[in-house]
Amino acid sequence: MSVVNQGYKGAVLEVHNLSSSYNRKPVLWDIDFRLEAAQLVGIVGPNGSGKTTLLRNIMGLMEADSGYVRLFGKNLNEVREKVSYVPQRESVDWQFPVSVREVVEMGRYRPKNLMKRLGAQDHDLVDQALEKVGMLEYAQRQIGQLSGGQQQRVFLARALAQNADLYLMDEPFVGVDAATEDAILKVLSDLRDQGKTVVIVHHDLQTAYQYFDSMVLLNTRLVAYGPRDKVFTRDYLQEAYGGRLTVLSKLSQVIASSEFPVREKGFKEKSGLGDAAD
Repeated sequence: MSVVNQGYKGAVLEVHNLSSSYNRKPVLWDIDFRLEAAQLVGIVGPNGSGKTTLLRNIMGLMEADSGYVRLFGKNLNEVREKVSYVPQRESVDWQFPVSVREVVEMGRYRPKNLMKRLGAQDHDLVDQALEKVGMLEYAQRQIGQLSGGQQQRVFLARALAQNADLYLMDEPFVGVDAATEDAILKVLSDLRDQGKTVVIVHHDLQTAYQYFDSMVLLNTRLVAYGPRDKVFTRDYLQEAYGGRLTVLSKLSQVIASSEFPVREKGFKEKSGLGDAAD
């Protein structure tokens, strides 16, 4: 593992010597990194490299075999209100009978006041979040009636309504159209400019270089982390992706020409489910 940026102080997210497994099969091994505030961070790596598992460990959705996670220097339970998590869209029951507004309102409830009715300020924040993602006019629609891209916008609106400081997102661009991708990127960039930190699992290397300020490059172990230009080198990518030279050669050409395609080649600009990579 190579660390290409050191000396973080007051890290927003610290993962220390984290190892995790499924059915005794190691998925993450001795992961160790720290992230500063006010940046867009991409978690990238080949299929099965542990990207989603890392987010699940950070959010306490699965128990690590060893190591620990600190958020703002504390345990998750102490700062949960500062952290927003957007899971993969496929993990949600979209036939559950709730409206778009009701989903976004969930971002305003807190563990200590789940039974408390939302006030005028809460409703204003919900409206603002829906407006930012272009879904205010769909507020009363049942979530199962939405397209894939619209559903992802609702997820983002719920996260915005929470008004967190750290956002963890698992494949938010899978199954969305180009317009939704652009809209999500604008919102996320605005969050970074406001001093927020956004950490995103992403599977497409070509767009990853365009999207993110910093990278966490995984393949069960941590290959490298830090500014994208330091991590996105042929040596580190070769270490992470092994013999997939076609991918690396294509990527090298993209970086060399400074032409960063907004969409993956062959991606049809319409809503629908995509293949989510771990």
